[in-house]
Amino acid sequence: MTDFLDLYRDSGALLEGHFLLSSGLHSDRYLQSALVLQEPAKAEVLCRGLAAKLPAGIEYVVGPALGGVVVAYELARALGARAQFTERKDGVMQLRRGFRLPAGARTFIMDDILTTGTSIRECLDALRDTGAELIGCGCLVDRSGGSADVGGLDLHALVSLEVQAWDPADCPKCAAGEPLEKPGSRGG
Repeated sequence: MTDFLDLYRDSGALLEGHFLLSSGLHSDRYLQSALVLQEPAKAEVLCRGLAAKLPAGIEYVVGPALGGVVVAYELARALGARAQFTERKDGVMQLRRGFRLPAGARTFIMDDILTTGTSIRECLDALRDTGAELIGCGCLVDRSGGSADVGGLDLHALVSLEVQAWDPADCPKCAAGEPLEKPGSRGG
């Protein structure tokens, strides 16, 4: 069996230091999916690995921009489904660019990394009134240990990884005076 995290390690995508996550939390490790996903063969291996764990009949895979765009596309390709993405307009995640989900379409939400579930919940909110059947959500790496709030959807993760995350007021890295890096895409 493939150790999927080795693909992150080999790509230099598993970073150590003091990071500001898009959730607002601080962490000592960061997964920079863009570094592994820039290699299509690795993106294909990761998403095919997750596709093998999913229920049959998914027709659409929707990812929140920016982190979910590539993985939603690649997972849709592995499943023989269509890929779409949501993006922010005036601070609110929504389907744009002519994307529409047919009523009853079996739809799966996909993101690269899960920490608190905010991006998945924002994507879910954008899809609620489409009439699509929202059958679950997934990620390549679940940093939450299964505790993230994904809006009541069934969560499917390729890999679960225990990573410390702290409120800024409780961050030992801040207390030690270590410089903070913000490598993520949201609000950056």
